[in-house]
Amino acid sequence: MKTNFSIEGKKAIVTGAARGLGRGMAEGLHQAGVDLALIDVSDSIHTIAKEMGAQGARVVGVQADLSHRDELKRGFNEAVAALGGLDILLNNAGITRWSQAEAMSETDWDIVLEVNLNSVFLLAQLAGQHMLKQGHGKIINIASLLSFGGGYMTVGYAASKGGVAQMTKALANEWSSRGINVNAIAPGYMATEMNIPLMKDPARNKLIMDRVPAGRWGLPEDLVGALIFLSSSASDYVHGILIPVDGGFLAR
Repeated sequence: MKTNFSIEGKKAIVTGAARGLGRGMAEGLHQAGVDLALIDVSDSIHTIAKEMGAQGARVVGVQADLSHRDELKRGFNEAVAALGGLDILLNNAGITRWSQAEAMSETDWDIVLEVNLNSVFLLAQLAGQHMLKQGHGKIINIASLLSFGGGYMTVGYAASKGGVAQMTKALANEWSSRGINVNAIAPGYMATEMNIPLMKDPARNKLIMDRVPAGRWGLPEDLVGALIFLSSSASDYVHGILIPVDGGFLAR
């Protein structure tokens, strides 16, 4: 049974890996023995990769701005070349812009959709082309509770994460019979920098926590179990699903 969940020696790309959920999940994969290429817009990604890879599996950092498509392609190709192959793509990079819907600028709408939806497809497409040739691969997208509901004051983010959910299913429909698993993890309310405005708002914080049976905000390490499952052979017959890791939010 242990071998079904083993991913030691696999090669993975993690986007948005400099902080928050991305960094936490990257550390989980590294501890499981996966060779990593970490992609992030921040130039700190090189230092993070060096520190993470000081012991254990190999880690390389790739700086790339996924809101620019030429940068995205260059970053992906650089990552695959550095790893010498690709078994797992973790599409984690994401941003939000807090705004009332009637006041949201076109610029904010465009960049949220570009990073959260368009880049997810383009990276999945590039990974899919590689994985189809080798006959196997795992693509894990990071969806959201807003893949199920509309949220509040974050219409662009909700639209993008709804798109990620449907894209995950569509790609699974096309690629599941050809050796590629495409699935998604839907984090709940997580204690990350993106959610600081919610955590600091007493009324919103109480409203959210009253809805979470676990009674706390989630942490990056809470996602690692689902991630390892979806990255391993234990999930070979799992296609096109969204696994909520939400402290029971959707069950209430």
